Amino acid sequence: MQVPIFQFVFFLILGIGLIFLLSIKYRIPAFYSLMLACLVVGLGLEIPPPAIILAMKDGFGSIMKSLGFIIVLGTALGLLLAHTGSSRVMAGFILRIVGEKNAALGISITGFVIGLPVFCDSGYIVLNGLNQSLSKRSNTPIIITSISLATGLLSVHCLIPPHPGATAAAATIGVDFGKLMLSGILIAIPAMLTGYFWTRFAGKKFPAVYREEDSTADSHPEDPSVIKSFLPVLVPIGLIGMKSFLGMDGEVSGSLPKIISFLGDPVMALSIGLVLAFSNGRGWTKADIHSLLSDAAEKAGAILVIIGAGGAFGAVLTAGKIGEQVTHAFPLTHLGIVFPFLLTFILKTAQGSSTVAIITASSILLPLLPALGLHTESGKLLAVLSMGAGSMMISQANDAYFWVIAKFSGLEMKSMLRVYSMATLLMGIISFVSVWILSLFLHPS
Repeated sequence: MQVPIFQFVFFLILGIGLIFLLSIKYRIPAFYSLMLACLVVGLGLEIPPPAIILAMKDGFGSIMKSLGFIIVLGTALGLLLAHTGSSRVMAGFILRIVGEKNAALGISITGFVIGLPVFCDSGYIVLNGLNQSLSKRSNTPIIITSISLATGLLSVHCLIPPHPGATAAAATIGVDFGKLMLSGILIAIPAMLTGYFWTRFAGKKFPAVYREEDSTADSHPEDPSVIKSFLPVLVPIGLIGMKSFLGMDGEVSGSLPKIISFLGDPVMALSIGLVLAFSNGRGWTKADIHSLLSDAAEKAGAILVIIGAGGAFGAVLTAGKIGEQVTHAFPLTHLGIVFPFLLTFILKTAQGSSTVAIITASSILLPLLPALGLHTESGKLLAVLSMGAGSMMISQANDAYFWVIAKFSGLEMKSMLRVYSMATLLMGIISFVSVWILSLFLHPS
């Protein structure tokens, strides 16, 4: 039995409003905000209470099945790259290629590459020492190098697995991880360059001040070689991409295709990357291994419960027949990829978290895909990329990453708003334009 459309819209807005209110004003973790929203929306849509609980459990369990291993392994890989010095070596190699005169571009590319397996906040903290040193040595304003680094990291964080938002959206919507990774990289490149060019333009007005250098910027004798440092990042990407490119999503025959299909599974590919990252360390002790893997599991656990709650929220919306309701009430046919972009943009700007924004948006979007004309394989891919573009903008005071950048770089809020927040706005717009151009070639029906 369907409820009247005004009742449906009221409780949907109420549920999303609760997520914002509890997360922003009362600082309640997103997991509890999403769980309460599930109950409020479910009851408001007159779903029987036992069915609400069952839908929440099914949604949560489905997301854990799809993403549990990927998020844990991806988090561990990022921590290992930082611990073994691999991140530092990759950054130094990139900067040697571009030269100190192009310090801002070099640090932006560094953020892009290292951000592939490392979450943006962690990546910024790890590379902060290098950023400070580079700013001083090249006499470049710290705001230019800092925000170039930040936007480089953000460009991949919003678009590419194993980052939690993109990964959760892919699992919810049903998009191949390999195809999303390859196309996400294509979209993230112009986003990174947009952030860099805007920062270089807007940051010229600021003096070339810098903070005390961090010792993490220096090289160490025990650092791995350049090749060994890059392998834990490039090998998993190559394996996942190869499986996707060869179209090995289902059952395959033949020894070689089966091996490629097995190794190209994101879980196996990230596991291989993890082993390669471990091999870059020296003098491992049981305490070191235990500490690193425990930290990774704990950090991943915090991410997974949010993603799982997002999956539960989506399952409740599906049980409430959101697709049928919205399709009958609003003409969505001509909106296409614009709708997921605008929805995620509004959610991100309102509550601050790119991850929560794209998880919430994907839950709402799933039943609406047919009405939007995005129910095909290519349409689903474009929808996730469009949500990724929307989740970049606009980063401001309610975004934790905003404060990580400000704190570690010593930048004032006014400067952050004028340069960084505007950069995220432009990045999101350019990313969406890139997705639209891609849609012209994919022709979703």
